[in-house]
Amino acid sequence: MVEREIASRNTRRFQTRMRSAKLRHVGAAVEDVDFRTPRKLDRAQFQQLATGRWIDDARNLMITGPCGVGKTWLACALGQRACRDNLTVIYQRLPRLFADLELAHGDGSFPRLFRSLVKADLLILDDWGPDRLTAGQRRDLMEIVEDRHGRGSILITSQLPVTAWHAVIDEPTFADAILDRLVHNAHRLELDGHSMRRSGGPSESVDEGQRA
Repeated sequence: MVEREIASRNTRRFQTRMRSAKLRHVGAAVEDVDFRTPRKLDRAQFQQLATGRWIDDARNLMITGPCGVGKTWLACALGQRACRDNLTVIYQRLPRLFADLELAHGDGSFPRLFRSLVKADLLILDDWGPDRLTAGQRRDLMEIVEDRHGRGSILITSQLPVTAWHAVIDEPTFADAILDRLVHNAHRLELDGHSMRRSGGPSESVDEGQRA
């Protein structure tokens, strides 16, 4: 009975962390990753990332590659594993996050939103670029990156290679400061290959969830 109660409590805690994380692909799991499809995903590297050591060390991870190769699914699988490891996770699409931050500045909720972004063990920022950042977006991103630097991990997915991120930030001083904190000592998964989505498939979540 004691063991069942412990298991039940652990399950409830995991479910709470998953609800708070709001992962795009809630069914993504590191055990289900497809290493057969050609997309330059190194099995040994990913399995090492799946241990979560990089999160314990407050290091970052950049997942880049063309549309449809499973970047978001892989990010969510690592996020789900972090939740299983009793870590706090927040998933945000970067365009939506910037919109939320702009609204938060106006209605006074910015401090609360900012605290939640900074305190999580793992912050997943999905869909970086290609639009150039505004002055306000640069400032907000700099504050988030600065406050998390050395304290928590950031996982970014992007169709753009890391070498193109400087131009997206669109201001040399901010770009140097942000990328120094993001990219220095970060792990990278640089994917390539054809889209994994089935032709005519109903949605990205189904296609990548089944085949990533």
